[in-house]
Amino acid sequence: MVVQFLLVKPLIEIQRVANRIVLKRRRCRCGRRNMIIYAGIFFVNGNTRRRHATGKSSLPNEAVYEKEKSRVSVKTWPKQLNAPLEAVDPEIADIIELEKARQWKGLELIPSENFTSVSVMQAVGSVMTNKYSEGYPGARYYGGNEYIDMAESLCQKRALEAFRLDPAKWGVNVQSLSGSPSNFQVYTALLKPHERIMALDLPHGGHLSHGYQTDTKKISAVSIFFETMPYRLNESTGYIDYDQLEKSATLFRPKLIVAGASAYARLYDYARIRKVCDKQKAIMLADMAHISGLVAADVIPSPFDYADVVTTTTHKSLRGPRGAMIFFRKGLKEINKQGQEVMYDYEDKINQTVFPGLQGGPHNHTITGLAVALKQAVTPEYKAYQEQVLTNCSKFAQTLMEKGYELVSGGTENHLVLVNLKNKGIDGSRVEKVLESVHIAANKNTVPGDVSAMVPGGIRMGPPALTSRGFVEEDFAKVAYFFDAAVKLALKIKAETKGTKLKDFLATMQSSAPIQSEITNLKHDVEEFAKQFPTIGFEKETMKYKN
Repeated sequence: MVVQFLLVKPLIEIQRVANRIVLKRRRCRCGRRNMIIYAGIFFVNGNTRRRHATGKSSLPNEAVYEKEKSRVSVKTWPKQLNAPLEAVDPEIADIIELEKARQWKGLELIPSENFTSVSVMQAVGSVMTNKYSEGYPGARYYGGNEYIDMAESLCQKRALEAFRLDPAKWGVNVQSLSGSPSNFQVYTALLKPHERIMALDLPHGGHLSHGYQTDTKKISAVSIFFETMPYRLNESTGYIDYDQLEKSATLFRPKLIVAGASAYARLYDYARIRKVCDKQKAIMLADMAHISGLVAADVIPSPFDYADVVTTTTHKSLRGPRGAMIFFRKGLKEINKQGQEVMYDYEDKINQTVFPGLQGGPHNHTITGLAVALKQAVTPEYKAYQEQVLTNCSKFAQTLMEKGYELVSGGTENHLVLVNLKNKGIDGSRVEKVLESVHIAANKNTVPGDVSAMVPGGIRMGPPALTSRGFVEEDFAKVAYFFDAAVKLALKIKAETKGTKLKDFLATMQSSAPIQSEITNLKHDVEEFAKQFPTIGFEKETMKYKN
């Protein structure tokens, strides 16, 4: 038989590596059993042959090597798996330490961020991350889920309790991975492709996941699969124009209307939107991602009195891990004209869309951490915290207006302020960069009248994270002072910049020695102020970069 060889090497080299590289082993056609193939060449009792490409062997040290490799592996794997992060991956450990220092020394003003508790992080970092559990409690596609079922069922129970909901009238899915997917899951479950959605326009405070598109481009995937129309603010007042919303709905005839925002500082008139939905026979979806913590604490009106479905993230004002929940009405909907009971049909549709429609196995560590956060959400301490969030936000807004800043809608009724910087002659992108350079985290945001989301006219800020660290009203008056100093510095940099682009602004900021000196001084003041307050989620004494 003529054999084509994969590899041709001097026999002495092949014999040298033969005990380490085994390509294939099988019975030889000629009946010999003690053959094994090495890179296309086989050995018979230590002698090299080139005639057959199949064979079998029992080389003296092959079995010894395999046994030794297995023995060593069994000993080393558990040791590595149980080693601490600092030993296994010092680079990542160091990045985490740097982030701890940033959170401690800086002012976190992004209203969609918060500092979750040690107990939540312990649950999220627990062994619950190891288990696959496709399906729902009591109906899984994997075995060994008895404790996963307990955790998810407890999370669902606590979710309903946190928002004071009757389990006979409301259900909840806690498997949705995040806010944007949860909204898309609701649309997919309850609407047909290309049916119509109305939601607050993104430049007026809405969210991408509500179907944002421009005149020339569909930005959100929601706008690809469904037809969307925005409703907007009355630009003279900064409040939602409910009259125009109702007129637009009469013409557009949406199947679903979203009541929710990411940058709207006022309370929603849920009753008014419910009225529009009833008139159009539309589903009312309340997206309370930003305000769910305030709703849980019962310090602002609840959307559950009016909505058919409610979505929320779990990591913003709710102060849990990064996840989402979908609440839906269940049970009796109405008695029709024929006297028959009509039941809500949301539960099966939503659950089946989450899994198996759009997700596989849920993140059990997140669900477990969420259960912990929801237990905290019914405590007196949590209610006091949310009350302080509102008080702090009011004081922050008042101080900013006293310093000459214009707020969209003229104030705030929730956890955020939206500053319109146009009257200051500066934009949100430039101010955001200066704030970041002095250790203040805020985010640029569109305001009514903007034409660019990359160079918007506003800055969005809020107190949830700093309130978690123990900030009170007078502290936010000081925070407003730091913000004002950063804006004035941004104006100075802009005046010294020759070009008109953001990169020109940044070049001046980084190259000017006097500017860098002012940045250093302001950053020092910010950090010395911030370091007075407690750390959340870790002890200052354990920090690597605490000096």
